[in-house]
Amino acid sequence: MVPSSPLVPNNDPTLLFTNAGMVPFKDVFTGAETRPYQRAVSSQKCLRAGGKHNDLDNVGYTARHHTFFEMLGNFSFGDYFKEQAIQFGWGLVTEGFGLDKDRLTVTVYHDDQEAFDLWKSIAGLPDDRIIKIATSDNFWSMGDTGPCGPCSEIFYDHGADIPGGPPGSPDEDGDRFIEIWNLVFMQYEQQADGSRLNLPRPSIDTGMGLERVAAVLQGVHDNYDIDLFRALIDASVSETGVRAVGQQRASHRVIADHLRAMSFLIADGVLPSNEGRGYVLRRIMRRAMRHAHMLGSSDPLMYRLVPALVDQMAGAFPELSRAQPLITETLKLEEDRFRTMLERGLRLLDEEKSKLSPSQALPGEVAFRLYDTYGFPLDLTQDALRSEGRNVDIAGFDKAMAQQRAQARAAWSGSGQQATDKIWYDIKERYGATEFLGYQENSAEASVLALVKDGKPVEHAQVGDDLALIVNQTPFYAESGGQIGDSGQVKGKGSLFGHVRDTRKQLGDLFVHELKIESGTLSVGDVVTLSIDEERRTLVRANHSATHLLHAALRRQLGPHVTQKAHWFALIACGSILHIQSRFQPRNWRLLKPRSMP
Repeated sequence: MVPSSPLVPNNDPTLLFTNAGMVPFKDVFTGAETRPYQRAVSSQKCLRAGGKHNDLDNVGYTARHHTFFEMLGNFSFGDYFKEQAIQFGWGLVTEGFGLDKDRLTVTVYHDDQEAFDLWKSIAGLPDDRIIKIATSDNFWSMGDTGPCGPCSEIFYDHGADIPGGPPGSPDEDGDRFIEIWNLVFMQYEQQADGSRLNLPRPSIDTGMGLERVAAVLQGVHDNYDIDLFRALIDASVSETGVRAVGQQRASHRVIADHLRAMSFLIADGVLPSNEGRGYVLRRIMRRAMRHAHMLGSSDPLMYRLVPALVDQMAGAFPELSRAQPLITETLKLEEDRFRTMLERGLRLLDEEKSKLSPSQALPGEVAFRLYDTYGFPLDLTQDALRSEGRNVDIAGFDKAMAQQRAQARAAWSGSGQQATDKIWYDIKERYGATEFLGYQENSAEASVLALVKDGKPVEHAQVGDDLALIVNQTPFYAESGGQIGDSGQVKGKGSLFGHVRDTRKQLGDLFVHELKIESGTLSVGDVVTLSIDEERRTLVRANHSATHLLHAALRRQLGPHVTQKAHWFALIACGSILHIQSRFQPRNWRLLKPRSMP
């Protein structure tokens, strides 16, 4: 049994969040990593609320869409393969879970006759309940190249009273037949030219949504009726005094689902911000908080529900207990901050809706004003209009966004250091802010977004090049708040590219790593591993903290007129600490030489 990995994946910089049970094992499947076992089972925390896998808009309105969910899985890394995987799967659902065989249907990829024959012999299913699917839904791949293979899914029939047809039928999108398990037979390697080679060690990746199978085992059709959600919905009803019926039913569901997502993200080190993972968290928070407002909650609600979540899930995920104070305080602060903006924004929305005909879409410039002025993400505005069946003019929203960016670009181009600085604006406009992972990680994988040499972008860097490296995420702290930036190493596939001498910020949140290439060729699009100099970080942080402590002591002794002025104050601080060190000589004290002094 392998414990769940965090929601922030360490081994795939292309993913915002861990969105499937196999993500922590990706490098094992590709051969880049080895582990002391060939089989594994896990219950993996997953989140789908951004990027390619985004279920946010549907959460609360359907029986099975969630942001946060748990994926049960069993994995074989070159050990057992197709026959045993099918035996394990069928044995668990029919003998272990005791599900009625007559309610189970399976699918196979249309040309996977081996899987078809195995299901027939192992499960004894008739031909009409082993359905061949020719679409990509039943063929899984890790990317454009790499390990891939056909899938086989197990569906549960919830009964004729539920609308919908079996997989592959015109009514397959109904809720009657629900996929509860997906078996992936990784037996090929996809080549860039479109061909496929047989893998020398075929492997197995399976996934079963805990919430879906819990609904089946608890005799309910709706995931929100299982015990995991009922306890949270009951807590929401108790705190608001509003029953979960009618239109309020969806709001309680949104709150219960989003409470789980928000809390686990915060426990795994994500905090609300305006970029990257923090922005996704903020979107989830604000959607939940709007639904709390719809229920008539006059005071912040979400933080008061945290104890119910901890009672329900901390036994399996102790990180919730450890992070409970942080989760509680973060939710309260964010809801306090958003509540005033929410009320003003909703007033604006009501005013603008009164000018429209019943079927007219909300103008895009209004939706953009809500986003730009009141912090309403576009999907929050769309959600607020859902009950009226009203849409948003997306093209108008995009046009208003483009106009604002053009104005910002013009304003920036008119500022100083145009020749040098404009490149940072271009990079940030294209890729966005750098996501900082350094509060939780000292090492992380990242994608190379840009390389800048002599003030110009380049696609490749060779040995001896001095350049600026920009990646999508980094554990390197960039100089700010009086603390100098991190140094460390950049590696790729086991080889060292070079050492980062310093890390600085451009435009507030674009992290620029000053790097000298010592070996190999570094290219835009490469995946690299960034590792900070941990000892140096610890010493820098200690010296920085000592400066603040000295400042507080001087203000207490000399008066409030004492101010802290960057390097001059750091010089005083270092001198004072050296004086203390010379008198008391505590063990293992070391000071860093300041990088520069005026």
